[in-house]
Amino acid sequence: MILYEYPFNERIRTHLRLEQLFHRLSELVAREHPLDHHYAIATMFEVMDVAARADLKTDVLKDLEKQKHVLNGYRGNPAIAESVLDEVTSQLERCFANLSALPGKAGQALTENDWLMSIRSRVGIPGGTCEFDLPAYFAWQHLPPLARQQDLQRWVATLVPLAESIRLLLQLVRDSGAAQMVTAPAGVYQQNLPQGRTFQLLRLRIDPAPGFIPEISGNRLMVSVRLMRHESDDRLHAANTDASFELTLCS
Repeated sequence: MILYEYPFNERIRTHLRLEQLFHRLSELVAREHPLDHHYAIATMFEVMDVAARADLKTDVLKDLEKQKHVLNGYRGNPAIAESVLDEVTSQLERCFANLSALPGKAGQALTENDWLMSIRSRVGIPGGTCEFDLPAYFAWQHLPPLARQQDLQRWVATLVPLAESIRLLLQLVRDSGAAQMVTAPAGVYQQNLPQGRTFQLLRLRIDPAPGFIPEISGNRLMVSVRLMRHESDDRLHAANTDASFELTLCS
């Protein structure tokens, strides 16, 4: 099954982008080839660009505090396991403390590293990190893999509190939904959303075998899914056939 996710607001959209970047960064740092580590550094700069929003850190801290308040409201409910509640609450408190301890914006410490910033100024230029442009960076790429990995882990450590906070917040959002199987007649599915309830994320799982690609759109009133196929002319065409998939709305 292929999982597609569609955010209903800009905040969740930013969280999903950061989650993807952090996942890519983790994968690349663990590898040993200099080319992988080059793209690890480029990904680190992408994280910094997304995290540069002045209010991002503040928004994440507010979300952590809000989730903690919501969970504390479940205390005393016989249907809720107190041990699980305590564990998640402690994770929220740990993420809040670690993120609060970071000075300034997430990744700000990296902007004070002149060597990294010299690479950042060139990495967006096509071919801009050649050895004649950045000889020191070229020499670094020839260090043993372990030495490069240690440097990368040291730099990435300044972003870890944000990564852990985003991961936990998205996990709580995803866990709030209940999956249901739905049918799209002629490849089109629409659902009216209940008034007075706000959803943050749509999750869609679909069998890749028929080759369906969902085009998802949504707002606070309705969600719509149109199934497409990638044809031989390298264009997407409407599927126009009945299909089923798993849909989850997360609040």
